[in-house]
Amino acid sequence: MNRKKLVTEMGRISGDDFRNAEKLPLVVVLDNVRSLHNVGSVFRTSDAFRVQKIVLCGITATPPNTEIHKTALGAEDVVEWQYFQSTDEAVAMLREEGYRIYSIELCDGSIALQNFNTLPGERYAVILGNEVKGVQQSVVDASDGAIEIPQFGTKHSLNVSVTAGMVIWEFAKKLGWVE
Repeated sequence: MNRKKLVTEMGRISGDDFRNAEKLPLVVVLDNVRSLHNVGSVFRTSDAFRVQKIVLCGITATPPNTEIHKTALGAEDVVEWQYFQSTDEAVAMLREEGYRIYSIELCDGSIALQNFNTLPGERYAVILGNEVKGVQQSVVDASDGAIEIPQFGTKHSLNVSVTAGMVIWEFAKKLGWVE
């Protein structure tokens, strides 16, 4: 029988334990994301995989915010985050800190997510763009490369929060956090 687990059986860690726990060496950058629900969802997924931090840029809203909380469900209180007025400034800071930076965008020469390979000991930052315009071209240009999620339907994009979930999951696998 597939009985649902009780919350007490899930082995969840406390907020303090989360803050002190080892993190997935991945930073998620949100480049001018409009939807507060998308921002909250990225916080929640980042909590689930213990992402290093989230960088919020431009018009992307920041906590505390009631609408972000509706989907983050408190993850915004434990996942480290930082705000930059400009995504270009955020990318420059991440580069100085030694991150390999990839825009999640459909580009000439982009690498399919399933074909992207991580390098041992490296730290990564992935940039997710605006719901309509995607990642800014200047940010794509400043990245080490672009990663795309192959799509086979009539649309040319996925929801930001769906994309974040797919990308974070794939990085968790490739970085050895998931077997």
